[in-house]
Parts: sequence; structure tokens; C-alpha cells
Amino acid sequence: MNLSASLPLLVLALTIEAAFGYPQRFYAAIGHPVTWIGRLIGMLDRGLNRETASFVTRKATGVLALALLLAVIMTLSALIQRLCLSFGLLGLIPLALIASTLIAQRSLYEHVARVAEGLEQNGLEGGRKAVAMIVGRNPQTLDEAGVARAAIESLAENFSDGIVAPAFWLGIGGLPGIAAYKAINTADSMIGHRTPRHLAFGWASARLDDLVNLPASRLTALLLIVSAALDRSANAAGAWQAVRREAGKHRSPNAGWPEAAMAGALGLRLAGPRVYGETRVEDHWMGDGRAEASASDIRRALLLYRRSCGLLWALAALLVAAALL
Repeated sequence: MNLSASLPLLVLALTIEAAFGYPQRFYAAIGHPVTWIGRLIGMLDRGLNRETASFVTRKATGVLALALLLAVIMTLSALIQRLCLSFGLLGLIPLALIASTLIAQRSLYEHVARVAEGLEQNGLEGGRKAVAMIVGRNPQTLDEAGVARAAIESLAENFSDGIVAPAFWLGIGGLPGIAAYKAINTADSMIGHRTPRHLAFGWASARLDDLVNLPASRLTALLLIVSAALDRSANAAGAWQAVRREAGKHRSPNAGWPEAAMAGALGLRLAGPRVYGETRVEDHWMGDGRAEASASDIRRALLLYRRSCGLLWALAALLVAAALL
């Protein structure tokens, strides 16, 4: 699929997902494409990841597992794309419907908004309950400011991983591009951990995930900076300075870019030391503003996020127009 087809596909998919999301009745009836990918990853993990094997062997089998995963996902998605496009331009509609299931604009907004609602309606316990659905850290270690910061950090990072990166790879490679990205990202989430079981086996997934998220994380930061410039209550200069100063200091090669941009735009400090389960992780603070975030700051972050999603759509539409000239 060339750009003259993949870019209109991207605009359609973003529009469909923003309008409808992934209906809950579909999830209840058939699950979600990401859960299907997750089942395949689980099968490969159980079948190939032998804890009695050497570190080098487990690293090699992890590479093999990732290659098998991508071969299956990309072959199936290429066949689906070919079938849809056999109907000509009309085939872009079902193709966009399928691609839209791999983008998460609407669901991310809803999950983060629930944290603000939880804090506003039920205080700390309500916020902890809602934020536990979107972050891996121990919510019992968080006060109200910590809950709000966790929600905003998740919004920033998942804007990159869940929206901008899938959109980027859809625009570049059509359905196989976005499907391959989601397979890599899901593999990283499931097996790309520094645990005894997955340190070697998940190495390839973690490294490839870092690579495929590199362009989108930078684009996400740019979208947030431009969005801040369009919002009188946000600080675009602060966002730019935070990205330049701190994005590269984050323990993740990619997460620091959207988190620093969001922190600077809102006048907050994000990231910093965190607790995952029983493990304390020392990380650099993003931004030099206040650490005392609140539900109102989550609302401000959501407004910035919505505007950034609109800018992403506008950028895709502009590229379509340019391709038609």
C-alpha cells in the first residue's frame, strides 16, 4: 500500500475511532484484537521460554518468538488488506474500521477521565481505584497528588504508545504496519520485563519496542507543544524547555518526551521516584513545576490531549491533501 492510500486510511481510522471507540458489546462478545495478539504471545512464551535453558539460548528463542509473532500478524493483516482493497476505494471503509480497533484515542480519554471523577467524587480511595486500571505502580503508595500525577503521566505516555505510534505506522505501512506495531508493543508489555523469566526471552521485544516508538515519541512531544501554544492556560515555552532539558534523562528512551512536554505545558513535575509492586524505581523528574497535582490538572491535561489528537488528525488530513496535489 502506498502513501496515497495509507494516508486516507489513517484519516478514516482516526475519525471512526474518535467517534465510536471500540464498543463494549464487541469486547464482551469477541474480545479485542490486542487480546488476540496477547494470547498468541502467551502461547509462544509458554512454548519456547524454557527457564532451564541458558541465557544466550533464551535470548535467541525470544528473537525467534518475536519473528514468528510478526510473521503471523503481518501475513494475516496483509491478506485482510488485500481482500478489502480488492473492492477498490470502497474497501478503505472496512479496512479503516479494522485499523481503528488498534488506536485508543477514546478509551484513553475515558480511562483517565475516570481518575479525575474518582478523586472529585470519592476522594483518595476513588482516585486510587480508578488509577489502578491504567498504571502498574502500587496505588496504595500514592496520595492524591501522586494519583493525579500518575494519571497525567499515563495519559502522556499512552498518547504516544496508543495513538501517535499506531497512527504513524498505519500511515507508513497500512494495516500490516499498525498490526506489526501493536504486536511489538503488546509483546513488550507482556514479556519485555527485567524479571528472571523474561530478562533474556523478552530482550528482543523490549529493544524493538524502543526502536519503533522512537519517531512517535518525538512527534507526540511536538504535538503537545503546539497544542500548548494554542491554549492560554498552558505553557508552550515551558513544554519546549522541559523536553530539551529532561526528556533524555528519563529511564525510558521514549517516555520522557511526551511526559516532559506534558509536565512543562501544565507547570508540573512528573515521573520521579515510583513504586511498582514492592520495587521502588528511582527516575528523574520531568519538568520543574509543582508536584502537587490535582483532579483539575487531570482535566487540563485531558483538554491538551484532545487538542493534540485534533492536531494529529489535521496533520494526517494535510498530508492527504498534499499527496493529491
